Formats: sequence, C-alpha cells, structure tokens
Amino acid sequence: MSLTEAEFLALRQTIASRGTTRIVLLTVTFIGWSVFAGTLLLLTDLPIAALFSLAILVAGFESIHALHVGVERIGRYVQVYFESGTDGPQWESTAMLIGPALPGGGVDPLFTILFACATTINLIPAFLPSPTPLEIAVIGVVHGAFLVRIVRARGAAARQRAVELESYKAIKSGQAGAKP
Repeated sequence: MSLTEAEFLALRQTIASRGTTRIVLLTVTFIGWSVFAGTLLLLTDLPIAALFSLAILVAGFESIHALHVGVERIGRYVQVYFESGTDGPQWESTAMLIGPALPGGGVDPLFTILFACATTINLIPAFLPSPTPLEIAVIGVVHGAFLVRIVRARGAAARQRAVELESYKAIKSGQAGAKP
C-alpha cells in the first residue's frame, strides 16, 4: 500500500469515526442534560441552577460543532487532493453534488433544532421557583446568547463546504495567501 493510499484510508476512517462520535455524543449530551435538568427541577429552588444544565447543552453542542467542522475540512481535503482525477474515488465530489438537490430533505449535522428546543425547555426549571427580575435577566441573556450561537454556527456550517473547497483548490494550484 502506498503512502497516498494509506493517507486516503486514514482520512476516510477519521471521517467515519467522527461521524459516529457525533451521534453518540448527541445521545450522551441529551441523557446527561435531561437527568441533570430533571434533578434540578425536583431538588432545588434556585432558578440560577438552570445555567448548570445549560452548560451541558453548550458543551455537547460545541463538541459536535468541532467534530463537524473537522469532518467537513477533511472531506474537502480528500475531495481536492484525492478526487481530482476520474479514475480514483469520487465519494466527496458526488456527495457534494447531490446535497443541494435535496430540497427540504437535507440533514442538520449540528442538530440545531434539537439544541434550540432543549435550550428553551431548559428555562422551565428556572421559572418554576419564582425567580427575581435579575435572575430572569441573567438566565434569559445566557440562554439567548446560546441560541444566537446555534444560529450562527448553523449559518457557518452551511457556508463551510464551498469556502473550504475553494481554499483547498487555491492552495493546490499554488496561489499565495490562500487559507483553508
């Protein structure tokens, strides 16, 4: 096996394992969050404690986001450096062509709808024990900031493929100043 073949196989394996890890991490995040939020609901009357369960959602989302960004970056590298001919693999190139042709049928690789819903539900334990106006403001701002982060990450993820594909093509063709 040549070094090029070994690199290709290692990169495809990395993509596969990170994709699986994202799904497992989503499950672990939501189980951890629901157990923690449920415990807070039953055992505490401190509204600000809802920020601790929100931290679980934030950590899970940021981890999934990092895995997704890495997978996309590796995918574009594979596409430019291993799929430029017609006799080699064409998985990334073909998948990228099909993606836009699925109106309304695309997947949400960051699970943004799930995280946005969970963030909204996470407010329930905060508002049951009659929070003060200051607590409402702090809890609302922090939850709102995370919702904004989710929306921004989703937008960046939607643009990432095209931007990085062009960056890798520029690097491969030797254009100065190109960044992946």
